[in-house]
Amino acid sequence: MKINIYIIDKKSKDKLYAPLIEHYQKIAKPFAKVEVFEIFTKEITKAHDISTEASQKSYTLALSKYLAGGFNIALDPSSREVDSHELSDLLKDRGVVNFFIGGAFGFERGFLTKCEKSISFGKITLSHKLAKVVLMEQVFRGLTILNNHPYHK
Repeated sequence: MKINIYIIDKKSKDKLYAPLIEHYQKIAKPFAKVEVFEIFTKEITKAHDISTEASQKSYTLALSKYLAGGFNIALDPSSREVDSHELSDLLKDRGVVNFFIGGAFGFERGFLTKCEKSISFGKITLSHKLAKVVLMEQVFRGLTILNNHPYHK
C-alpha cells in the first residue's frame, strides 16, 4: 500500500514537526509507504494577496494533477467527522490513497467533488504543520487497526 499526503505548505525542515513526520513514516513502513509532498507555488503566493476564491482556485490548480491514480481523500473541516476506525476503513483494500490538506483558505467545492471522500478531524482549526502530524498519526493508527497491531488499543 502507498499513502501520499499532499499539503499546501512551504517546504521546510522545521525542528519541531519534521522529526514527528519522519517517526510516523518509519513506524508505518511494515504496513505502507507513506510520503509527504509540500506544495506551494508562485500562483498560490499571488492568490493569497487577492482573495479567498483566488486562493482556493490556486490550490485546486496546484493539486489537481495528483488526483489521478488512487483513492482521494480531502481534509475539510465542514465535512463529516470520522473516527480512527472509520479512517482505517477508508484505507482498507486500497493500493494507493492520496490525502489532501488545503491551504489557509480551504478547498473550493469543485476540488472536494473531484475527491472520492472528504473528511474532518473535528471543528477545531489546526495549523497546516500540526494537521499534517495529526493525519500521520491517524494514518498509522488506521494501518495498525487493519493489521491487528496493538498500538490502537
